[in-house]
Amino acid sequence: MTQRDRKMRLTEAHVALLPARIDDPGPMRLDDDGPRADGDYSATAAALIDALPAGGEMWLFAFGSLIWNKRFTYDEERPGMVRGWHRDFCLGPDTRFRGNPEAPGYTLSLDRGGQCKGMVYRLPRENLAANIEGLLRKEPPFPPRWLNVTTSLGTVRAFAFTHPGKSTEYAGHLSDEAVADALYRAVGMIGSMAQYVYLTVLHLEQLGLCDDRMWRMQEMIAERIELAFPGKLPAR
Repeated sequence: MTQRDRKMRLTEAHVALLPARIDDPGPMRLDDDGPRADGDYSATAAALIDALPAGGEMWLFAFGSLIWNKRFTYDEERPGMVRGWHRDFCLGPDTRFRGNPEAPGYTLSLDRGGQCKGMVYRLPRENLAANIEGLLRKEPPFPPRWLNVTTSLGTVRAFAFTHPGKSTEYAGHLSDEAVADALYRAVGMIGSMAQYVYLTVLHLEQLGLCDDRMWRMQEMIAERIELAFPGKLPAR
């Protein structure tokens, strides 16, 4: 059986056993890691555009939810790989969006070391600033970083949302067991972490961007949901 033929253990039926979402906990506290002012988004978008050489193209590297929940418009997409960074559940704890104070979540970011397969998207020149600014408003409040992405058609320079590794939202290098123990029950105001993992692994597999740790994580989360809800799923 090839990787493309393998069957995920985590399914929509597992996800459906969890609450779809919980109530919005209310306005976020304004601090250094809180919402940014409109001028901050505009300035960051302008800085990204200014960094392009004359006639250059704007590329975005996506490695997680941006692959299946595209909050931007694009003209072209390609599989690609970055070196020196890896996909990891190092962003958190999240007690709002896909977690809560009793069951915090941890979401994906790029952390130092290794390599990561993902997708690069070429953004259209038309309405470029608005396109980037809209994306910035939905992502964690860390400045994007420029990365070299290797593709079948050559290397492109793309911006990506990496983790700076020095803030209260940096979870560090958690074990697979610790991540799975947290994620299988984490639900926030936009959904569950089980759904997040399911959709991410599903799309990585469909695109041929197989990630062994993500595959292992979906199996571990499915196992924990099955233990938490005995008899609620068909026998394997």
